[in-house]
Amino acid sequence: MQTYIALFRAINVLGNNLLPMKDLKSILEKLGVEEIKTYIQSGNVVFNYTGSDITDLSKKITAAIKRNHGFEPNVIFLKQKDIEKTISSNPFPEGDLAPQTLHAFFLESKPENPNLKKMDEIKTKTERYMLIDKVFYLHTPDGFGRSKLGAQTEKLLGVSATARNWRTVNKILEMINQDNLK
Repeated sequence: MQTYIALFRAINVLGNNLLPMKDLKSILEKLGVEEIKTYIQSGNVVFNYTGSDITDLSKKITAAIKRNHGFEPNVIFLKQKDIEKTISSNPFPEGDLAPQTLHAFFLESKPENPNLKKMDEIKTKTERYMLIDKVFYLHTPDGFGRSKLGAQTEKLLGVSATARNWRTVNKILEMINQDNLK
């Protein structure tokens, strides 16, 4: 049995792509997923799965959500080691003190040709970023909601991504480390 993290992109945002977590849990249970834990309504799920093909599970989850809720969410799957590496590789430790200012963009694949020049042009004087493997860290001390870089990150990286603030990243690891998900 393997523990996985599923990060759903753009669900329950501004009244779009509505998917209550109880419905998501029900879908996952029907697909053989066990020990499901969710965190907030934005699609953070930790679970155990005995199957060996996470790609097949991903397709089944997407199809079930499409059938039951009318949209196909993008989902990025991680393992515990991915979350642990994300936290240990954090280039902006001040994010620990103000977790709303630090975001980790989890990328579907490693960017082949990110437009770093454009990123440097649009970031504010206080913003900093770093790309490490398949995680893009963005520190926005003046607020993520106002960040032009935050809004254009996925486009400038050229790969699909989903972002989580630092509080959520740490909460996911905490959920994994709870007694019944080891």
